[in-house]
Amino acid sequence: MVRLCVTALGLALLLLGTVRGTDDDFPFGPFRMYSTSDPPDAPAPDTRVEGVDRTGAVVELGQDATGIRRAEIEGQQGRYAADPALLRQVADAYAERHPTAPALVEVRIVVRWYGIRDGRPTGRWTDETAVRWQATR
Repeated sequence: MVRLCVTALGLALLLLGTVRGTDDDFPFGPFRMYSTSDPPDAPAPDTRVEGVDRTGAVVELGQDATGIRRAEIEGQQGRYAADPALLRQVADAYAERHPTAPALVEVRIVVRWYGIRDGRPTGRWTDETAVRWQATR
């Protein structure tokens, strides 16, 4: 009887999650990342973080440079957009790993939109700076 009740509860949660759930409810809610697709002509985004040091050089601020995974940046992009000063943490992480490098005066989240036509890359792309933080001088 206990097994039957637990099974019924599990099925009820799955049904409720399927109808009203979000990704945060996984495994009882849908995991939309794998259950949806973009239209065949929709551009494909590729997000990166880059900085500009005091010499004017552009520095790639990936995981090796900062210890911060790209997925962490992408997952918090809304927070960074609401408060660009949070990108200071990326600059600080870079400075900690590269103490002899010139200081960063700017950190930005850049989205490269790759052109797609009929589900195939076109070879064209455009860059969009989604968030920018500049150090106070």
